[in-house]
Amino acid sequence: MTARRPTPSDLSGYGIGTRLTHAGRDHAHNMVNPAVARASTILFENLAALDAAIRTPDAGLYYGRRGTQTHWALEDALTALEPGAAGTKLFPSGVAAIATSLLACLAAGDELLVTDSAYEPSRSFADQLLGPLGITTRYIDPCCGAGIVDLISDRTRAILLESPGSLSFEIQDLPAITAVARARGITTIIDNTWATPLRLQPLALGVDISIQALTKYVGGHSDVMMGSATATAALWPQLKATSYRLGHHVSADDAALVLRGLRTLGVRLDRHEQSALAVARWLETHPAVAQVWHPALPAHPQHALFKRDFAGATGLFACVLKHGSRPHTAALIDGLQHFGIGFSWGGYESLVLPVELDRIRTATSPAPLPGPIVRLSIGLEDVDDLIADLDAGLARYMAQFQFD
Repeated sequence: MTARRPTPSDLSGYGIGTRLTHAGRDHAHNMVNPAVARASTILFENLAALDAAIRTPDAGLYYGRRGTQTHWALEDALTALEPGAAGTKLFPSGVAAIATSLLACLAAGDELLVTDSAYEPSRSFADQLLGPLGITTRYIDPCCGAGIVDLISDRTRAILLESPGSLSFEIQDLPAITAVARARGITTIIDNTWATPLRLQPLALGVDISIQALTKYVGGHSDVMMGSATATAALWPQLKATSYRLGHHVSADDAALVLRGLRTLGVRLDRHEQSALAVARWLETHPAVAQVWHPALPAHPQHALFKRDFAGATGLFACVLKHGSRPHTAALIDGLQHFGIGFSWGGYESLVLPVELDRIRTATSPAPLPGPIVRLSIGLEDVDDLIADLDAGLARYMAQFQFD
């Protein structure tokens, strides 16, 4: 007999730490962790068993692309973190999760609204792949809130959100936007990678599909690429079917790595949050820094929305320097000892990246800035060491200018 997929345990009445620890362990069969089950072909005992599986292919082992116990454990664990979720699918990257979610609810002639602060690969997919399919994309002010009612057309079928934006960190009024969308039958999708379900639970605020780049905080160790999309009951059948038709699959080994990362997500996020806030508050006082873009700081323009909807912060934010341009940031960045220079974020190590919004945004832009933007992902190093490193880097930066 092939393995059947057990009904996930109901952990909805428990705290987030308990859910992180126990969700998905129905598939472990008395082990703490499920086995890494690699499979392509699944063998059936007889024709009757084969025919039963064909009738209900998601009820148990069927074919490797539909997953094994290792994949199911991670999917069920992610679903358990999202109140109102019906199921989760895994993807080879966060971009693949975004692309599949959009394809699940859009067709030729439809229109997609995208917050202007969205992740650049999301914009690239909309512009370069959805466009030729006859799907129009319009970019909107990430701070429009209930005013989105004036931006919707009779062809609008989906809205792609990202709160906060991973470069400029605007917070969106999700309840206001989703109320307008649901009244008009429009699907809302959010990239929730920055917050994870531990800090923001979008489905509870009316969103239909919540996406994460598991590559980042959930994986947590900068050694695996994966994405997920978690949907409400209304969108789950479409999402699941579209994922299968597009052939998406992740390896059991990668699923096991991400599941391991998920178990420690709570304690890691607490450390990321505490250290990032300490660094952000220090930067607010530094003479080389004009602004700090961190939604948990009272000076952030949407801080009230952040306090209302989020359970806390994570480790990614940006600051605006007072003088200079991108080439000048080399004096700051190149000599840093504890910050790697690279893309992504959410791993245990700290990262730094200069940011240019002008070449990305098309509908809105922050007010004219005095100097370049530098994005920081704060890892798990000692915060005093990170601040000392940045202090030395900013001294090198300031030496290029006459500061007041």
